[in-house]
Amino acid sequence: MTIRYDKAIASEIIAQHGAKPEMLVQILHGFLERYSFISDEAVRQIADELNLSRADVHGVVSFYHDFRRQPAGKVVVKICQAEACQAMGSRELTAYAEKKLGLKVKDTASDGSVTLEPVYCLGNCACSPAVMINQRVYGRVDAACFDRLLASTEDA
Repeated sequence: MTIRYDKAIASEIIAQHGAKPEMLVQILHGFLERYSFISDEAVRQIADELNLSRADVHGVVSFYHDFRRQPAGKVVVKICQAEACQAMGSRELTAYAEKKLGLKVKDTASDGSVTLEPVYCLGNCACSPAVMINQRVYGRVDAACFDRLLASTEDA
């Protein structure tokens, strides 16, 4: 379920972070927490309130992997693609997840149930391959473990 954009709430998010251009990344994270993505309307409002160009805001949004431009699914699955995880099978796990979910990386299911994303280090290299599901990190994930983790999200 996507929360409807509210300019007053958006202004509060901006104000909470000091409404300064140097706080842009933190402000964008605040928008993600509230709305799950950065809309065109948000880009316009942030740019206006921080006295930045829309291109400046868009540049930051498009540079960082965490800032998505479309609503995320109810469940967000991130599979680490960094070297340590690749060496321990993250590419194979990613291929398995794509097949299991019927999605490609960076896609969201049409029913909004799940989003599959790459991530480039979860800080869990000793327990590769690492996966994050709804902000919780798991290590040594193989196909069977992935299935169990996914099933546990259906109960939540």
